[in-house]
Amino acid sequence: MDNHTTHISREELEEMKEAFNKIDLDNSGYVSDYELQDLFKEANLPLPGYKVREIVEQILNVGDHNRDGKISFEEFVSVFQELKDKEISKTFRKVINKKEGICAIGGMSDRSSEGTQHSYEEEEKVAFVNWINKALDGDPDCKHLIPMDANSDRLFSAVGDGILLCKMINLSQPDTIDDRVINKRKLTPFTISENLNLALNSASAIGCTVVNIGAEDLKEGRHHLVLGLLWQIIKIGLFADIQITRNEALIALLDEGEELEELLKLSPEDLLLRWVNYHLENAGYHKINNFSQDIKDSRAYFHLLSQIAPSGEDDEMMVEIEMTGLHEKDDLKRAECMLREADKLGCRQFVTPVDVVSGNPKLNLAFVANLFNKYPALHKPNKDYDLTLLEGESREERTFRNWMNSQGVSPFVNHLYSDLIDGLVIFQLYENVTVPVDWNRVNRPPYPQLGANMKKVC
Repeated sequence: MDNHTTHISREELEEMKEAFNKIDLDNSGYVSDYELQDLFKEANLPLPGYKVREIVEQILNVGDHNRDGKISFEEFVSVFQELKDKEISKTFRKVINKKEGICAIGGMSDRSSEGTQHSYEEEEKVAFVNWINKALDGDPDCKHLIPMDANSDRLFSAVGDGILLCKMINLSQPDTIDDRVINKRKLTPFTISENLNLALNSASAIGCTVVNIGAEDLKEGRHHLVLGLLWQIIKIGLFADIQITRNEALIALLDEGEELEELLKLSPEDLLLRWVNYHLENAGYHKINNFSQDIKDSRAYFHLLSQIAPSGEDDEMMVEIEMTGLHEKDDLKRAECMLREADKLGCRQFVTPVDVVSGNPKLNLAFVANLFNKYPALHKPNKDYDLTLLEGESREERTFRNWMNSQGVSPFVNHLYSDLIDGLVIFQLYENVTVPVDWNRVNRPPYPQLGANMKKVC
């Protein structure tokens, strides 16, 4: 990122990332002119057409540095820096916050009160609350918190004592936290801070990015930070078994002529997509390329459910998936029919009919991951493979990989060696660990005989 971004505050940078992700409708990593225009149109902002075109042209003229007709996140940052004090940026912020399903909240710092806003998607909050309610139901240490009302903001205060976060971390990665070290009774400000710091350190240890998140942020229930951290924790738990070293049946997803080494390089997201397409191919249905646009009509989900539902073999109870909902003409009604069938499998989590039809990529990814974890419906091929490739990572390798991810590197490191080949992650780590030293304040030898030890430690 160019040097000009160093003058942007942390909160402004977070705001820009949120805005960029909302505008990047096709998840390409770039924003183009038609996506900017679609955002204004969806926001229903009462602006004349010439004004919308003028704003779009100004943004592209300022931000598209390499003249490729697209704006990357780095270019997007420069747009906000150069336009944030102009009327155009105020209009742009209104558009972002008016987009349907986005809840805007004022910042909590002095700088934020001057206009910086953060936002979150209401449907994500609802999905996370429902998942947490189910996951922690019956836990005696959380009975003062569970169940939470998904339609309220209770979640943001519920994380304030650290107990819920610690419990969710252990659900995603069992035994990460010794349950005995969590403060649970007669909580004081000090013991609450201990819990929150324990949760943050443990989240970092399992690979969550916790840079710029502190105990006070969680205690105050900062919406976007709470939801961001919870999503990382939930996602790590959902993806835990979506790797060949822990689930050898995934070898069945090898394409013809493909080597096992290539399959091992795939991320959990890519493996999930291949898993869905494997079952869609068996159902005689066309493949999908994403969990947003391609699943909006629910048809792929219907065929997936029919393939993975228990058939009654090996003493398992048969679950019959009704396909009549496929003929429903209304997308929302069809999605509801599909989710009723998913409920037969105990898998109606994360998405509502609206989330399916709108193509929410995050919640649909979680929905599919949950389906895989409960009903993979895969069988390891009867073929010999080099078992040394399936040994999995060592404790040290996992520790290094999780530490890298906790630093917020991009792309996410799924495989310690193959994902570092191009050196981009290493360069980001170089920047992150560079700590400036004010040598004028450092005590250096020769040390005086009297008080030498104190000089060394101060």
